[in-house]
Amino acid sequence: MSATIDVLVADDEPPALAELAHLIGADERVGRVYTARTGAEALALLTAHAVAGAFLDIHMPGLSGLDVARAIEGVAVRPAVIFVTADDARAVEAFDLRAADYLLKPVRLDRLRRALDRVVELSEAAPAPADGGDEVLPVTIGSAVRFVRRRDVRWVQAQGDYSRLHTGEGAGHLVRIPISELEQRWTDAGFVRVHRSYLVHAASVTEARLAGHEATVAVGDVVLPVSRRLLPAVREALLGGAGR
Repeated sequence: MSATIDVLVADDEPPALAELAHLIGADERVGRVYTARTGAEALALLTAHAVAGAFLDIHMPGLSGLDVARAIEGVAVRPAVIFVTADDARAVEAFDLRAADYLLKPVRLDRLRRALDRVVELSEAAPAPADGGDEVLPVTIGSAVRFVRRRDVRWVQAQGDYSRLHTGEGAGHLVRIPISELEQRWTDAGFVRVHRSYLVHAASVTEARLAGHEATVAVGDVVLPVSRRLLPAVREALLGGAGR
């Protein structure tokens, strides 16, 4: 059997959400099913986790399913979007957003199976992201969505299960992604973990003090500590052979 796929299900009605998540999770091709009750929660989960398919109710409080689909247009790896709704009048708008399918409630099991077939086909056909390609993170600010490109991020600060992305403009943007996951995703793009709480873009470092009792790196006017445990790796990443 081939590898399973992860999916997201979003619906603001708990019974409908539970039933759809159960039906999808019962398919042998599906691994993890993430659930969300609002568009903002769905967007946060899609930002934090790579899923093959997103099953979105259209009418949700705040961000609608259509808003979520628009917001993820620019992400590095876009999941197949399937709208699940009682509204039969939004199909044209949905397919303008490159929807993979449009399911009307109550959802028939055979139609759901065909929608999953489509998600699996698209996930198998999707090309791997090109090396060096930029990544776009949608960030929810109230009822609006702002797009932050990885190339604009200068440093990242851990805040529990969240991370704050600093681009040099204001207080930064909070995303629901642990810093450890961003470290894994962004190492090849030149990001270096300097401390358990900080990840920096090496090209944005303007000064490095890696000798003495308290090692630090500066990103513009911001000075960040370097932990002793990570010091050798930081020295290698920033100075290469010159740091030996």
